[in-house]
Amino acid sequence: MIVNSYEGIVGPLDRTIEKALKGDHRSIARLITMVESESVSSRDIMKKIYPHTGNAHLIGVTGSPGAGKSTFLDKLITRIMENGKSIGVIAVDPSSPFTGGAVLGDRLRMQNHSLDPDVFIRSMGTRGSLGGLSRGTYEAALILDACGKDVVLIETVGVGQSEIDIIKIADTVALLLVPGMGDDIQIMKAGIMEIADVFIVNKADRDGTERIVREVNIMLDLQEEKPWRPPVIPTIAENGEGVERAAEAITGHWQFLQNTSEGKRRKYQRLRIEVEEILKREIARIAEKAWDRQIETDILDELFARKKDPYSVAENLLSEFIVR
Repeated sequence: MIVNSYEGIVGPLDRTIEKALKGDHRSIARLITMVESESVSSRDIMKKIYPHTGNAHLIGVTGSPGAGKSTFLDKLITRIMENGKSIGVIAVDPSSPFTGGAVLGDRLRMQNHSLDPDVFIRSMGTRGSLGGLSRGTYEAALILDACGKDVVLIETVGVGQSEIDIIKIADTVALLLVPGMGDDIQIMKAGIMEIADVFIVNKADRDGTERIVREVNIMLDLQEEKPWRPPVIPTIAENGEGVERAAEAITGHWQFLQNTSEGKRRKYQRLRIEVEEILKREIARIAEKAWDRQIETDILDELFARKKDPYSVAENLLSEFIVR
């Protein structure tokens, strides 16, 4: 089912959490809304649901705009459901520059699953994040994990040299490439080759498919040998061709993570990043409050007159709240 992102929030928080943990989609939607809007209860929500996380397979589906991510995802959902899995989907759309809300374009292409009781679909905005994902996206994925979803699919708005935050969230990253869209250049960008666990060459009925498959394999051969070598799979998502093989490759990577030390290493790395991101956010909040207090003084006049420099002001503010 597709749940309204702006549904009203009613009822005690603990009751909402309890119902969400039992799989109630309406309650899950309320928790995600509270976390996404950074309400005063968001921290308590995450503390209470965190002990229930760590079970779902988090899958990132990324690639350049127009690669067919939503169409591929729609077919992938069908394949996963055939194995009796409950699925959560987070479709990251571009944010409105005025409201911060998602445009909702991606989930419109997943209407085939809008009424499936075992599929929860939620659109979220990037909210200006340079890495393509907001903090709320990760917390929403954790909520879906805690609330009984076996698989959580995260579709990004698009990937470039800097938009690789998906590796901080997903266990498995599927990178979609398309012949004739410059993706033969895209694969040579710094960071792109490193983020993918499975390469999907979509729209494989186009000319140039074999060349992209060959070039990706050459690039992989040139890399330092790693415990997991990403498979390169041609698909035509529109008619479902090759999607079953892609689903098997994604499941194969999850099994690899479950049965090797590499999986544990990656989980530890993600936990470290998770704490670091929370620290950065909390420090930023404290610094902003301290700066707001300084603005009420004559500090801007002193900066304008060059009696003080912004570097020293920032250092003083930092030392003030670190000492505390």
